[in-house]
Amino acid sequence: MSNQKEFNWDNFSTKGFGDGYSKEQKADMEAMYAGTLNTITEKEVIKGTVVGINDKDVIINIGFKSDGLVPVSEFRDLPNLKIGDQVELFIEEQENSLGQLVLSRKKARMVRAWTDIEDALTNDSVIEGLVKRRTKGGLIVDIYGVEAFLPGSQIDVKPIRDFDIYVGKKMEVKVVKINHTNDNVVVSHKVLIEKDLEKQKAEILNNLEKGQVLEGVIKNMTNFGVFIDLGGVDGLLHITDISWGRINHPEEVLNLDDKVQVVVLDFDDDKKRISLGMKQLTSHPWDALSAELEVGSRVKGKIVNVADYGAFLELAPGVEGLIHVSEMSWSQHLRNPADFVKVGDEIEAVVLTLDKDERKMSLGIKQLTEDPWTKGDMAAKYAVGTKHKGVVRNLTNFGLFLELEEGIDGLVHVSDLSWTKKIKHPSEFVKVGDELAVAVLELDVDNRRLALGHKQLEENPWDTFETVFPIGSVHKCTVNSKNDKGAVLELPYGLEGFATSKNLEKEDGSTVEVGESLDFKVIEFSKDDKRIVLSHTATFKEDAKATATAAAKAADKKGKKKADEPKAEAPAAAEKSTFGDIDALAELKEKMEGGKK
Repeated sequence: MSNQKEFNWDNFSTKGFGDGYSKEQKADMEAMYAGTLNTITEKEVIKGTVVGINDKDVIINIGFKSDGLVPVSEFRDLPNLKIGDQVELFIEEQENSLGQLVLSRKKARMVRAWTDIEDALTNDSVIEGLVKRRTKGGLIVDIYGVEAFLPGSQIDVKPIRDFDIYVGKKMEVKVVKINHTNDNVVVSHKVLIEKDLEKQKAEILNNLEKGQVLEGVIKNMTNFGVFIDLGGVDGLLHITDISWGRINHPEEVLNLDDKVQVVVLDFDDDKKRISLGMKQLTSHPWDALSAELEVGSRVKGKIVNVADYGAFLELAPGVEGLIHVSEMSWSQHLRNPADFVKVGDEIEAVVLTLDKDERKMSLGIKQLTEDPWTKGDMAAKYAVGTKHKGVVRNLTNFGLFLELEEGIDGLVHVSDLSWTKKIKHPSEFVKVGDELAVAVLELDVDNRRLALGHKQLEENPWDTFETVFPIGSVHKCTVNSKNDKGAVLELPYGLEGFATSKNLEKEDGSTVEVGESLDFKVIEFSKDDKRIVLSHTATFKEDAKATATAAAKAADKKGKKKADEPKAEAPAAAEKSTFGDIDALAELKEKMEGGKK
């Protein structure tokens, strides 16, 4: 108890924290403490040191009065992070509601990234990015943690058809545009290539000359050729200069992005249009033709083109021969070559002409079969009088051409079509493609001429008509047509007669009209000319003089052929003979009707 009374509590007690120091001591302490702290400002980037790591946070000392905590998730890109490492951090708050310093490495990286991106744009520097994914119209590239847009047109100098091949790969780019409003960055890889290509292009153009062989990449294909990138310089490889053989489209032998060897064929003064060739790098296939190939040789090939005038047979790529349509068949009537061959057919042919200097060849396929005109049985098969059937191939003013078999044609003159009808044009009787029966009238094998007749299949009815229609005989006739000269009459048995205008007068003074059926008297008959002239007027107005004159003319013509035959004395006798031939006429009519059928 005595000891407690001896302790001086007044000397020990203080009024506040730190009151036990003198002013000089307090000043020294404050100076020492302040030297260990940094002055920090919110919303800025500062460096800090890792002083601790646990499962959730990384403890960072930035030299402030308290340490800050940053989630471990913000350090995923630093798997080897350890105590003592320095990192950049963004100060969000000096002190939150809990009195804790709030830091963010993610925002620090973003601020630093935008700073680096702006510097790259200002300094035109090259930066490396990672292609993260494909998007509409281009690619998304990660640069400094910021997603930038790489347009498809800025990937390469050549068109890119497959963007997916770049995903997941690193690529050097340049920043070409920054939109701060939308935080949007546009980059380009093409500008890096173009600078290198400018030097390469200048070098190529300076050394460009005809005959020079270059390597290029196919960048575009059209139906007329391909465009080849020679290293900043484009050239056209025309479709005809791709292969010695015939091709319909470049894609048959080439592919986009293929590397090819080409030779410079020509270019303009400004070297803006360069013509290239590929087939010129190989020898012409005509030079490799066998020495045994000559006129008369049999060759095999494939039809590569069919035109109106013939077809082209490819013996080897670049070696073609023309098969003219006239050499496809022994027939004299030219037809469409497509009737004989089509593209892709593999056929055999015979060499007709060959010019290796001009690289031209004509071929024939009809020569593979025997010429029908030279067959041994030709003379017997088509002897005069033999009967055949053929197809009408062509019509002319004077007749028609009938094909009896492949290569054997004959002419049927218009006068040999019918005994009774006056045919002015063959089209009145038949049409092209009809089948017609004929008899051979004349055969000339040496000159390949065959004369045919259709009416000769029947006997000449005019021998009988001579007794049916003698001068002075009267027959019922129908007026078919009229003109200024007279009228055409339809006689019995399908015959036609003619009456002049003056012979159309009726007994009452009027004129016979078309369609009327009246009695007409024969006033002239010519078997050779197959002509019958009649008169209606003569049936009621006897003109003895005219009748006698006509009879005298007919008798005179008949007398020249048969001087010993008596002349017809009277119409009555003629009528008598006419009635006597009724049976013969009936038989003739039946034959004619059967022939028409």
